Amino acid sequence: MPLHKIEWTDRQRGWAVWHITENERALEALAFPETSPDDINSPLKRLEWLAGKVLLKSMVEEAGLSYQGVRKDAYGKPFLNHLAHAISLSHSYPYVAAQIDLHAVGIDVEQPKDKLLRIAHRVLDPTEESDAGNNITKNCIYWCAKEALYKMYGLRGLSFSANLRIEPFSLGKMGDLRGKISANGSIHLINLGYSVEEDYVLVFTK
Repeated sequence: MPLHKIEWTDRQRGWAVWHITENERALEALAFPETSPDDINSPLKRLEWLAGKVLLKSMVEEAGLSYQGVRKDAYGKPFLNHLAHAISLSHSYPYVAAQIDLHAVGIDVEQPKDKLLRIAHRVLDPTEESDAGNNITKNCIYWCAKEALYKMYGLRGLSFSANLRIEPFSLGKMGDLRGKISANGSIHLINLGYSVEEDYVLVFTK
């Protein structure tokens, strides 16, 4: 199994990254009895979907729990069937990331690309945009952090620039971030961690 990286906070809380090297048939065998939905036409998207289920299954079983599949709520947020644990999934081919916890979580994996600089003004507030500058890796961390907050919150209608904020930070290979979700008259302060790998960036709630 190409489990690229895994980190457990305790026996039933952690995150992991899978590097997809298998073909669809091999992933289907590992994910059995789950199969990719018929409405996913892209071969790469099917690989991502299957790898995500394989990764979740392996993490759930390593945590000593019984994996019985995944369901989604009306907002598209995934939940484990018959388990109270919270999960989050992310994919950026050929990588898939998953997180499991006893409380709401969010994880995001992305590959740093020039397009992040072109859309920065739409997702970052002026302070964040100034801090990120033209550094693609730092822009990618901001993007991933906001995606992780969005997934953790689990409801639609949030503005990345107005409702989701990340405090400026010093860039390293790994580090901590401080996030804030402002929505419906409430403010939630969230701790996150990030890791910069050779060809992807990972951000996860802590």
